Amino acid sequence: MHDPHIFISTARNAALEAGEILRDGFGRLKSGDVALKGFGDYVTAMDHASEKHIISLIRRDFPDHRIMAEESGSDGDTGEYRWLIDPLDGTANYVHGIPFYSVSIAIEHGGRLMAGVVYHVELNEMFSAEPGQGAMLNGEPVRVSDRKGLDKAMLGTGFPWRSKPYIGAYMDTFQHLFMQSAGMRRMGSAAIDLSYVACGRLDGFWEMHLRPYDIGAGILMVREAGGVVSDFNGADTSLASGNVVAANPEIHRQMLEITGQHLSDVPGVDAIQAGTA
Repeated sequence: MHDPHIFISTARNAALEAGEILRDGFGRLKSGDVALKGFGDYVTAMDHASEKHIISLIRRDFPDHRIMAEESGSDGDTGEYRWLIDPLDGTANYVHGIPFYSVSIAIEHGGRLMAGVVYHVELNEMFSAEPGQGAMLNGEPVRVSDRKGLDKAMLGTGFPWRSKPYIGAYMDTFQHLFMQSAGMRRMGSAAIDLSYVACGRLDGFWEMHLRPYDIGAGILMVREAGGVVSDFNGADTSLASGNVVAANPEIHRQMLEITGQHLSDVPGVDAIQAGTA
């Protein structure tokens, strides 16, 4: 088994270089640079350029590793290690000139997250985490917030635009949490949202039907910063199901009481993709 520390170096370098590609294209997109993969689901030439560069660096350092990337998909089901790559998280923000987007890179081994980075490009903020090493922001340790009451908590979320049939359950949850919390934010990048939980800027975050490359790095970040990540019922299935509740331990417990009321029957994205839900 590799030393996890070698993974974080490759991930950081790849995120920084991909960030330069994205920064150079931000605010300069032409009509031919933007396409729709589905309703409201943008992809840009910069997504592809960023992803291609990240993959080339990983292939250089780890040619036998598997890769799951947002635009090019998965490259097979053999190999012990799998990289999870979102080359541009927050593409809709990027397309509309909103400077809130990131690069997210993680690696897992046997279902265990071994390293993760989230690079908030426009703020030049590099979040990183390794098992047992804590979470960092630009090389300095960070921790989840210590707020105890949901009534004082600032929460983040993302709208279920991929899962419109579940909008009713989502809005019930939103209203319940909104009425009991100090405030709500919708940033447009789940990777940044989870990183903000890790460093205490947000006290909690929830969203449904995210992909492993959206959340792999962020899950590790929150846990290494002393937080808790689970699905809506408290189980450790978020990486597979895409259903996420992340917060400091006390706020997480209070959020689960609410998500369990409204979202306990929402299937995971894996079931939806398989056509069993």
